[in-house]
Amino acid sequence: MDLLHEVGGWTVGQLSVLPKDKKTLTLQVQVPLQVNKGAYHFTVAAKGIARLPLTVVVSQQGTFKSEFSTAQSNMQGAANSTFTYTATLRNGTGADQVYALNSNVPPGWNIAFKADYKQVSSVSVEANKSKEITIEVDPPDETPAGSYKIPVVAATNATSADLALDLSITGSYGLQLGTPSGLLSTKVTAGDSKRLELSVKNTGSAELKNVELQGTGPANWEVSFEPQKIASIAPGATAQAYAIIKADKKAIAGDYVANLEARSPEVSSKVDMRVAVETSLLSGWLGLLIIVVAIGSVYYLFKKYGRR
Repeated sequence: MDLLHEVGGWTVGQLSVLPKDKKTLTLQVQVPLQVNKGAYHFTVAAKGIARLPLTVVVSQQGTFKSEFSTAQSNMQGAANSTFTYTATLRNGTGADQVYALNSNVPPGWNIAFKADYKQVSSVSVEANKSKEITIEVDPPDETPAGSYKIPVVAATNATSADLALDLSITGSYGLQLGTPSGLLSTKVTAGDSKRLELSVKNTGSAELKNVELQGTGPANWEVSFEPQKIASIAPGATAQAYAIIKADKKAIAGDYVANLEARSPEVSSKVDMRVAVETSLLSGWLGLLIIVVAIGSVYYLFKKYGRR
């Protein structure tokens, strides 16, 4: 144990006292962190004058170690999620320590440590103090469903502490919207509808539920789906649906884009369907008739008045 004498805020090793006078001093006893339970006796002596016996009772076993802990060590989620743990690193030694932070994660996994809102590979913790560490674990998107243990170590030359994190992967979420042929273009006559077959594929390793289809087109166009919602799609499976695109009856010939989307609570997929609008056959014949009438009118006028 270390003894420290203070008088008036000053640390002293000896003190002068006038006859019939008295001085008050403070004695601080610093108990080592690594100490056994029990009663410890020592004496404070004014050499040649008086002795003061003192006893310090240590009621709890002392330690000289570090502690790494978290309130929640188990998390669950999809493989394409980032899992964030909040941990506390305690320096239970009598000296400041610089801890190197490491983890033995499976190949392809990423782990990051953050302290004081910065990413770090080591942290400094004062003696008998604690520091909060944020641990971010990012598994590969293709990680199979299952339970995984992530061992984390904070170590110095003098001491170390381990922390075991548990991670439950439910699978990954992936969705791909397209057509069976892969073609993302079609043709439609102004005012008519086009029914297009769609493929909605689950590219992840977890089941997708409540997949909703929605879409938008140019002004005064209509986009609907059959069915509007798919109850579930198993991993690797493909569901069939249809998009019904109705062009504006006043649409002029040209290329247009309809935006189609498949969305589940976890993931979504979008495609742009290019739609070429063609004029109707009746409109074509009417246009040709107008041209013929115009040419006939010019010919008639020329024949009637052209030689005068």
